[in-house]
Amino acid sequence: MKNIVALQALVTANPPVGGPTDAELDAIEAEMPLISAEVELLDVQISVLDRPASELDARRLRRARRKLLAARRDLRNRTEAQTGGAA
Repeated sequence: MKNIVALQALVTANPPVGGPTDAELDAIEAEMPLISAEVELLDVQISVLDRPASELDARRLRRARRKLLAARRDLRNRTEAQTGGAA
């Protein structure tokens, strides 16, 4: 019989120190509108899973999709402007 306690020390020996760097936090902050739009679309999709979509639900879905596409476009444009050209 093999004892696995010795292996556990290898997994937990070096916990992460500090946290996210400033660059990582800036990247998360730049992507927040996109993340929020994705969460909003997911919320709408979940709300219509258990019933047929009404006209109001369809409008909410379209609005959430448009918001997501706009957030993706804006993030892409900002990224390209910072890098100096098309990807």
